[in-house]
Amino acid sequence: MNRGLIVKFENLVQLRGACRQLRTVSYRKVNRAQWKPVQSSAYPVQSVHLYPQFWQKDKSISVALSQHRHLATTELLNIFLSSLDHVYEALLYTDIDLGSIEADSILNEDYIKLIVKKSGMKYKSAKLKEEKERENTDAVKRPPADPALLTPRPPVVTIMGHVDHGKTTLLDSLRKTQVASMEAGGITQHIGAFLVHLPSGEKITFLDTPGHAAFSAMRARGTSVTDIVILVVAAEDGVMQQTVESIQHAKNAGVPLILAINKCDKPEADPERVKKELMGHDVICEEFGGDVQAVNISALKGENLMVLAEATVALAEMLELKADYTGLVEGTVIESRKDKGKGPVTTAIVQRGTLRKGCVLVAGKTWAKVRFMFDENGKAVDAASPGIPVEIMGWKEVPSAGDEILEVESEQRAHEVVAWRTYVEQQEKMRRDGEVIEAKQKEHRVEYEKKQQKLAHLTWRQRKALLYKTNKHLMFSKPKERTEVDKNVLSVIVKGDVDGSVEAILNILDSYDADHECRLDIIHFGMGDISETDISLAEAFNGVVYGFSVKANETIKKLAAKKGIKIKLHNVIYKLIEDLQDELNSRLPPSVVENTIGTASVLDVFSVTVGKNKIPVAGCRVQKGQLDKKMKFKLIRKGDVIWQGSLSSLKHHKDDVQVIKTGMDCGLSLDKHIEFNIGDEIICYEEKEVQQTTSWDPGF
Repeated sequence: MNRGLIVKFENLVQLRGACRQLRTVSYRKVNRAQWKPVQSSAYPVQSVHLYPQFWQKDKSISVALSQHRHLATTELLNIFLSSLDHVYEALLYTDIDLGSIEADSILNEDYIKLIVKKSGMKYKSAKLKEEKERENTDAVKRPPADPALLTPRPPVVTIMGHVDHGKTTLLDSLRKTQVASMEAGGITQHIGAFLVHLPSGEKITFLDTPGHAAFSAMRARGTSVTDIVILVVAAEDGVMQQTVESIQHAKNAGVPLILAINKCDKPEADPERVKKELMGHDVICEEFGGDVQAVNISALKGENLMVLAEATVALAEMLELKADYTGLVEGTVIESRKDKGKGPVTTAIVQRGTLRKGCVLVAGKTWAKVRFMFDENGKAVDAASPGIPVEIMGWKEVPSAGDEILEVESEQRAHEVVAWRTYVEQQEKMRRDGEVIEAKQKEHRVEYEKKQQKLAHLTWRQRKALLYKTNKHLMFSKPKERTEVDKNVLSVIVKGDVDGSVEAILNILDSYDADHECRLDIIHFGMGDISETDISLAEAFNGVVYGFSVKANETIKKLAAKKGIKIKLHNVIYKLIEDLQDELNSRLPPSVVENTIGTASVLDVFSVTVGKNKIPVAGCRVQKGQLDKKMKFKLIRKGDVIWQGSLSSLKHHKDDVQVIKTGMDCGLSLDKHIEFNIGDEIICYEEKEVQQTTSWDPGF
């Protein structure tokens, strides 16, 4: 073969890299090319399905057809992977213009047929099926009801404010329970919904949202279903970070505020200062000409709680809150979890219609036939009207907190809705994946072309030999050994008690921005106790299992210890994040820090003869600290480091010494013959390894 033909063949070989990149996409999106052996006396005869050009009816079919051609080229090269010369020989006997084949060319049907035929194979043509557009079968809300049919309903009130300002204590006093004493660390860890019956006969539904900064997203969700926000501010602390966040959430949702100034029983309480501070955030109380009611309370002692409740009822009357109690149910998932005895359970607030046992509901990509309903005290109820919180049993899977609940006519209809939503999500995922794959392909193509430019002077055989030699160590290493090459990776599994808690943790982890220091890889998350599957997954990725308000039984703990897997269990979210930060820091390589022990100035220079060599010696005086011969030294001249190393000798009055202290004179020589200058500085120092910390700030 002449040189020109070899270069053209090399262009064809380059196609294989591009084809392999597209093979994953093509394999799943279209029917894979089928090869079936047939009898032949010359070569192993096989058949390939080809897709004729007359099927190019629109742009989507054309794209799919191009993918098929890429696939056919890939399969063709894979068949002759052991002998590429065979493909070249087949091309020599065709009239293909090899000069027209570029690195990103797509071989059309005629070229593939010729190559297949000259290679001793047979081919079949197969038709490409055109997928019909699916009909939208999603469930949607009903049109607004006739105002004449609307009936008053209880207001839904959200308690918001900074952590430890007394939100949960306020609810405890209102409903005479002790939720705060059961919460880990005294901090509410997930949303709870409660119905409070006031002595006046009025009903108020309260949402107790977490006060911790980590759950800002859950607080935002709380305002999406609420009518009134009670902003709790401690009288002695005033406006804090999460107070401002709560105000912003209420404004974004267009929800009116009632100010509850808590802890007014304390000597240092200053309610007037709180009101003035809030004016800077556009929260103006009635006494200053605004429209925000302010009530001074003591949640712990139960002072003025009825005044706060009356203010809430009065505001609710002004808002004229009404709902349609008839027809299909509409609502919102406030919280969801997996219960060992009850299965998937949700806490929801009904917003329209009346929920009863036997109703078929859809939320997100799951559905339920309501088996049982419970109130906030765990008592079974038969119906739940608008504004009433209720716990629902009967879900097939756990929906996400914040999902919209819609009632449908039958179980068959529920299946249709879930199937459609799953399909839409898959299509969206395919679209996003396609964009990522396209970007990656472009990136890989640029890298590939750069590598090929470096190898342009080599023949294809020389290139193959060079690539084999370069990647040989990876080809023969085990998969686990390959993953251990990159040690600056922390793989984590997150398990939580309820959906909202897991979501809040993931939201914090999404803010991680220090991948350049240590990559954080979330390989799995879910609800429920730590399982054997979690341990196996952590072992495969050398990861750590984090559990929030969940348990790991003794069998699981022993299995984890046997496999060397860490299980970190926490009940307070910021403790979990701090633990994760420590784990990230432990993966970082230690940094070396120099600690100066002493400095000395060169006052005179001379030399001594040792054998046939003259050794430069510096007459020094220690200005600060001490010089220790065992440590490392630097020679500084006009601010520049001239030398680093060890001393060969350190003398005081002709005596060899180990240490020279401040104010003492000495003579020293270096382990390398370097001339000293008067005025040079000698630095004695030691090197210490210091554990690095990530630059990630989760916002606590």
